[in-house]
Amino acid sequence: MIVVSVIALLAAIVVPSFLRARKRAEATLVLNDLRLLDAALAQFAIDNNKTTGTEVTFADLQPYLKQSSTLNNTGRDIFGNDFGAFAVDSLPLVPTATWRALSDVANEAFWSPYYQERTPAGSISSP
Repeated sequence: MIVVSVIALLAAIVVPSFLRARKRAEATLVLNDLRLLDAALAQFAIDNNKTTGTEVTFADLQPYLKQSSTLNNTGRDIFGNDFGAFAVDSLPLVPTATWRALSDVANEAFWSPYYQERTPAGSISSP
């Protein structure tokens, strides 16, 4: 009986830490995808001589992403959220729904520079 209670106590301590580490790993994966999109956007602009503000589709960026990767195949993050519109010399932003899902383990500083303050409706506010 004592052994069972000790194991239960240890499990109660370890499980929340494991879940937090898992969410932090998901946040790191989304951040890495944002960095890959940023690099793909810059390379596309250089290769195609695009100027600041030129709108870019995800299909334009696909050749610059690793083939058969989840990001290349879906164009979405691990939660299935779209990264939104892309423009030359503009950073891709973490999707609002993803930010909300991971905000308890990844604050604004974690997402920097791929985060901008949002209004309650989810749109980006002006500084």
